[in-house]
Amino acid sequence: MEQERIFFDDIGSYPLPRGVRLDGLSRDRYLQLVGQVLAEKIRAGVEIPTYPQLRDMIRMFMDPIKDPDMTESPFLIRREKAEILELQAVPPGQKVRVCVTGPVELYISAFAATHYTDILYTLAESVSRFLQWAKDEGKMAVASLDEPSLGLNSNIIFSEEEIQEALEIASRPCRGMHCEVHLHSPLYAELCAHVSGIDILGVESAAHPDYLKLIEREVLEDTGTYLRAGIARTDIFSLSAQLNDRYKVNLWEDLPRLEREIISLESPLIMKGRLDQAYAQFGDRLIATGPDCGLGPWPSQELAGSILGNCAAAIAFFRSEHP
Repeated sequence: MEQERIFFDDIGSYPLPRGVRLDGLSRDRYLQLVGQVLAEKIRAGVEIPTYPQLRDMIRMFMDPIKDPDMTESPFLIRREKAEILELQAVPPGQKVRVCVTGPVELYISAFAATHYTDILYTLAESVSRFLQWAKDEGKMAVASLDEPSLGLNSNIIFSEEEIQEALEIASRPCRGMHCEVHLHSPLYAELCAHVSGIDILGVESAAHPDYLKLIEREVLEDTGTYLRAGIARTDIFSLSAQLNDRYKVNLWEDLPRLEREIISLESPLIMKGRLDQAYAQFGDRLIATGPDCGLGPWPSQELAGSILGNCAAAIAFFRSEHP
């Protein structure tokens, strides 16, 4: 069977245009803004862009899940109400990566260190309904569950079996298609590899290259799972602190210079080296790549677009060596 080509996607969030605030925007103006950002991602070279996540990743799902007018029982959204507004800005014929905040992340945002398994599973069913709605819209090329707290947040007191079951419920609509899980720690990667609806593990390997050592290729092969490796650092505050320490200045007071330094630090050649490293370790188990995380905290759309452009150049260089 022919090996599937590594594809370039992004995680979702993106800076707003200078001077633009979401407060007070009409629905039409907001969708116009989402469409503009999506077009910018595509121009930068992203092959499977995530619908632009310009809203808070928790509230955009929990607000409707908590709304009695949109639910059929507590925390269970009605199927016809499980709409992701941003997909209305995706033009006909365009398919995107659809990211939904995962059930564990939603749970701890509302209940912290408590243990109500029934609520966790209900939230997972609501997540499943958002993904099913997106799938039915015909605009979903890749699905993703965003679970950044797994392995990092001490408030998570569910057992591994309970977490795996929640992810099974949430990812049910994704069986038969690519579905990523976006993790900020690799500690739950093997657990996620055993979830039948998830087939791509996403790890932040640009900022944390040692994370790749904690994922075994044999586990991916045994479970039919693939890897998404981050090749562009997105931890802008750590990057800027590193530069400030190097130059003994505060580059946030000189944004044009900060942007030049970041682009130089996160060059296509550096990114391509990270991609080479991931490919050397995982071979055909590596299927997706792009930035580590979302670019929402970055100081400008121009800098975010340049980082995506550097990713595109790195991937093109890699492909020229691996036709």
